[in-house]
Amino acid sequence: MLALSLTALLMWLGLLVLPWRPWSTRERIDSTLNAAHPALGSVSVLIPARDEADCIATTLRSVAAQGATDRIILVDDQSSDGTSERARELKIPNLEIVAGVPPAPEWSGKLWALQQGFARVNTAYTLLLDADIELAPGLLSALLDKLVTERRVMVSVMARLPMSSVWEGLLIPPFIYFFKLIYPFALANGSNRWVAAAAGGCILIETQALKKIGGFAALRGALIDDCSLARKIKDSGGGIWLGLSQGVRAIRPYAGLTEIWNMVARTAFTQLHYSTGLLFACTGLMGITFMVPLFGLWSSDNTVRVIAVATLAAMLRTYLPILAYYGRHRGWVLTLPVAALLYLAMTWTSALRYWRGERSRWKNRIYERI
Repeated sequence: MLALSLTALLMWLGLLVLPWRPWSTRERIDSTLNAAHPALGSVSVLIPARDEADCIATTLRSVAAQGATDRIILVDDQSSDGTSERARELKIPNLEIVAGVPPAPEWSGKLWALQQGFARVNTAYTLLLDADIELAPGLLSALLDKLVTERRVMVSVMARLPMSSVWEGLLIPPFIYFFKLIYPFALANGSNRWVAAAAGGCILIETQALKKIGGFAALRGALIDDCSLARKIKDSGGGIWLGLSQGVRAIRPYAGLTEIWNMVARTAFTQLHYSTGLLFACTGLMGITFMVPLFGLWSSDNTVRVIAVATLAAMLRTYLPILAYYGRHRGWVLTLPVAALLYLAMTWTSALRYWRGERSRWKNRIYERI
């Protein structure tokens, strides 16, 4: 127990002192209140939508408020709830609605929808936007300015997710926290060739760079399409940037634990490359880092108890920046080990579904193992 406790302590202390600070929130972008960027006319907005009638009006209005983009291309991915009709009611002048057809073999639904819309893009830049994302005024100008001034070919933003309910408060901040640990933003944004990441809800990319890698056809089988895109762009020599923002907001709340569970289980085992060995390694790692310190608090060995307290202090210190950035009460910091256990269980759910022959499920579509 002493050896395990020391291992856990060293791991958390090591995380705290890493120069790229994966637990921090320093990679961020805010909306600009200045006039719309003069180059907005060189941007096409591409939005795939499947059963998004409840959200699409807010999303489209927020895009229209950014300024005079070339076109807003909405690909209705066989919705059954009147998504297209709701969009037409808005009478946005530069809105083009594309009626999507069923996905081709080996394509995920979202990527197939994007492929259909991308054929209509003829501008220098393309904004890829999920249909449940609301942009604050000036956000697109800020993204375009960062892309141009920093000479990137792709910038993306992790949206602020709903955190109002108890389950959202317990699990959504850790979702962002763990994503940043897996894909340290500072490394993804730099020249490190091993780390590439993006947030698929809001991506601004040079159209030519996307064509250079083969368009969405190069990603057609990917379930984690945003990070796959980032990898392709980085491998092709393009600079990428990923950050947080208060100006990009996901507007659909999670109905409860089951919805969050399925959202994570959809790709958790994919993150581990469907490797049973990596799954057990991940389980052991989570056990050492999160469970050993808790068990150590009840040890009869005073040294182990002291180490456990120090370990928990280091652990919780890494979680505080995320809570502060999203305005969450500091008391939520104590729930991190519980959230970690739940995320581990979601990962096992993802693996069990894969072993049963189901690679993923989302939006009433099931993708079988290849």
